[in-house]
Amino acid sequence: MTRVGTGILLAMIIGMPSAAVGQPVAGTGDSPGDMFYSHPGRLVAANGFRLNLYCLGSGSPAVVFDSGFLDWAPAWSTVQPQIAKWTRACSYDRAGVGFSDPGPMPRTSARIAEELHEALHRADIDAPYILVGHAFGSYNVRTFADRHLSEVAGLVLVDADATDLEPKWMQELDRRGRADLISELRACRQAIAEHTPLPALGPGADDSQKPCTQKLFFRGLPEVKWSAELNAKLFEVAQTNLAMYDAFASEMEQMTQDENYLQRHRRSFGSRPIRVLTSGNHGVPAHVPDRLKYQQEITQTQARWLALSSDSKQIFAHSSSEYIQFDDPATVISAIREVYDQSKKSGAGR
Repeated sequence: MTRVGTGILLAMIIGMPSAAVGQPVAGTGDSPGDMFYSHPGRLVAANGFRLNLYCLGSGSPAVVFDSGFLDWAPAWSTVQPQIAKWTRACSYDRAGVGFSDPGPMPRTSARIAEELHEALHRADIDAPYILVGHAFGSYNVRTFADRHLSEVAGLVLVDADATDLEPKWMQELDRRGRADLISELRACRQAIAEHTPLPALGPGADDSQKPCTQKLFFRGLPEVKWSAELNAKLFEVAQTNLAMYDAFASEMEQMTQDENYLQRHRRSFGSRPIRVLTSGNHGVPAHVPDRLKYQQEITQTQARWLALSSDSKQIFAHSSSEYIQFDDPATVISAIREVYDQSKKSGAGR
């Protein structure tokens, strides 16, 4: 997720109302139908293990979502069902995360992209695809597009991480905090495995220290956009799925390599539509001296993707955080619809 895909430290993770460790997380929102994400969808073989896919609706091109760092499929609960009203919409849990089986290490974006590609084909979800990536998920969908451009109808980048394109001073800031977060992930995993007290992380938005299982994932648990039932299930996953900690730690360890890959593989999308959604509230490392300058640089860096296509647009969201899909879902849905309509007109990806 952006907060760490751009190197932001755990201290910056948005806090949510607390809940007792080991107890179900109280719900703070009302999201009818989001229990869809509280159990496995379709487990599809990919590279010797199974990826968990959630697909709704029908139609082509299919829309495929990839989540940010420390997130999985429920990150799209406010958007995916709406997209499914007019085409096939698929989200998934990356290997080792959520309800997916652990996958081979290391967890590079190239490996993630190939696993997703294989799973889509095995699940008979036919190309072309509109790829939607949030934060770190953009690394994976951009890598997918580089390797399988003929199967891509368009791209929607939701406050996407762009460290590979940033000025060197920003890259250094973004990468500086990664070791700290990897350490936090491993400490949390060890405590769960050994049944010892969980490390407390914070302070958050409410200035409180909270157990790592509440603070690490998404923008904190419980999430106000989700039902009590979904929050409780995700909290259970956070307390029991040790493989998830290993997978996320490996993803972060490989981010610099992913960025190097993306720097070497920058190709034109031709007329395939690209929409770049910018929040103005992208995750900022805690030690940045000038936060406004950092946000301005992020906006300019994200705009560099516009040069990849003759049909590209940067859209500024009315969002109070980097989670545009939670705070301004209509903007995400509208951008996906634009790409869908344009790709249907041009036959992109066919």
